This record gives sequence, structure tokens and C-alpha cells, in this order.
Amino acid sequence: TWHLKKIPQIVRERTFSLDSPKFEAKPKLELNSVCGIECQRKLPVPSLSDLKNLLSYETVFENGTRILTEVNVLGAVLDPAANTTTRRPLRRKRQIYGTDSRFSIYDKRFMTNFPFNTAVKISTGCSGILVSPKHVLTAAHCLHNGKDYVKGSKRLRVGLMKTKSRGNGLPSFQWTRVKSTHIPKGWFKGVSGDIALDYDYAVLELKRPHKRKYMELGISPTIKMMPGSMIHFSGFDNDRSGQLVYRFCSISDESNDLFYQYCDAEPGSTGSGIYLRLKEPNKKKWKRKIIAVYSGHQWVDINGEQQDYNVAVRITPLKYAQICFWIHGNDGNCTQG
Repeated sequence: TWHLKKIPQIVRERTFSLDSPKFEAKPKLELNSVCGIECQRKLPVPSLSDLKNLLSYETVFENGTRILTEVNVLGAVLDPAANTTTRRPLRRKRQIYGTDSRFSIYDKRFMTNFPFNTAVKISTGCSGILVSPKHVLTAAHCLHNGKDYVKGSKRLRVGLMKTKSRGNGLPSFQWTRVKSTHIPKGWFKGVSGDIALDYDYAVLELKRPHKRKYMELGISPTIKMMPGSMIHFSGFDNDRSGQLVYRFCSISDESNDLFYQYCDAEPGSTGSGIYLRLKEPNKKKWKRKIIAVYSGHQWVDINGEQQDYNVAVRITPLKYAQICFWIHGNDGNCTQG
């Protein structure tokens, strides 16, 4: 069942104008030497002032102007015990683990219907997921490398699958311009000293609303609370050009902010929304909700050794509050997750 949680409040405190970005960074789809599972376990619980700093955010508008919004966090529960995780055996392989278990979705009835039609393509080469009539959730590193915005993110566009596919059955896209982009300050290198995968998420606001069904946000449960500890996501993997690729797999490890899993995925699917299907409380209905953002294939440091995993950023109550605030512009609609 989806458990209701009380959500902390994120409140806008001050806004500053910043210089326009250069938009010169090279997009990087694979990140190296990030804080791995062991390192995550040793991280201190962020203080309230840390959280205010990490959850403050930059907004870039389509005309190149940029602002920084400082926030206050109210009602956050700082849980020192949450970083302990279940251990599972480690494996060393590549982005495709053993037999490739991805499914290409060719049938138009599936492709243009929920939940598959919530997957979108981002013009910098990533995927994303529709989270409101005019907002898309994706990975921060699809737009920013920690120091500067990537080339091509100045004229950012989002591709929604059209109902009419091309003659060969592959989807064609209707491209919509992006009005503004929000990225948490925790993603920027100057703040955390290194790239902080925990904050590898961003929200794009579209210039024009779409009329499709989108997927709601959910709070990421622990592995134990997932049916078969299985997650699902769809995106546009580079090695299957123009195809929508769906996969599901189980999670092998978790920290407070990240899932480590062996879902088969290639670059291009980065930024996809990872979802679960659970029962609505006190109802017979099942509901799919987004519980994480796929951050991609990462090399992480475990016991001094480089291991590779496919990593996803969990939607914690704090991240739920922030993303919800970005979507609604206030926290009035974001009290229960």
C-alpha cells in the first residue's frame, strides 16, 4: 500500500539575480568516482542549515537569465538511522547485466497510452517523465555538469510521443520548448565539494501545457515495502534509436537517498522516472507513482574498489516537497505525499 507521509515545507526566502550561464559544458552520461554505498553509509546526517543550502535552487529561463532562490525548510525530520541498508552480494558487470531484459515498445496502443506515454525525450540526449500538465522530471546532469550548463541546454526542448508513428513503427515526437529549468543547489560542485548524486534531479517547465495523462509523485518506500522489490521505467536508450524501451528489475541495495540496481539500461534512458504500482490506502484501486529518477550507470567507490551500478535518486519526503513546490509554485498542495 502507498503510505501517506507528512511532508516537510519548503518556503521561498530570498531570490537573487545571477549572471547568465555560459552553456559550454560537455554533456556527460557516465559519472565517475561518486560517493558509493560505503561512503553514503558514513555520511553525516545533514543539519537544517545544510538542507537549506542544498535545497536552495537555480532557475534558468529560456532567454538565458538565471536566478537563485534561497529556501527555508520547516518540519523536516532528520533521521540519523536511515542510512543503514541491507547488504546483498556485489557483482561487477556493465550496463547490460547478463541477458538483456529490455523490451522495446512498438505497439501504438501501448506507446501512446499510460504509463508509457508519460516518458519524454530531452533534446540534450536524455529521457524524462511528465509530472504535471506542464512539468517534466529528469536528471540534473542532463542539463548541468556541476559547474556549468551543458551545450544545447540553452534552447532546451522536450519531445512527446505522437499518436502517429513513422512508417517503420518507430515513434515520432512533437517537440515543445522549455520555459524554465530548476536545479537544486546540492547538485553544484562548489556546494558539496564533489558531485552529489543525491541531488541529481531537475524539473523543466514547458512553454505550452500538454493534454496527456501524467504520473504523480510518490515517496520512495524502502526495498522491504515494494512488491518483489521491483521497479519499472521507460526511456529512450541510445542503442535502440527512436524506440521506447521499458524494463523492470529488483533493487539490490539502498541508502537514504539512492537505489542501487541492475536494471539493464544504456545512456539515453538517464533521467527516466522510476515507478511502482501499489494499492491506494482504503481503496481497491492500484496506482502507479514515480518514486525515483534514474541517474544512469555510475562507477562508485566500495571498500576502496570501483564497482559499477545503475543508480537512481530516491524521492524522499524532502525531495517530494521541493519538486511539488516547483510544480505548484507554493507548498499548499504538497502537505501529504
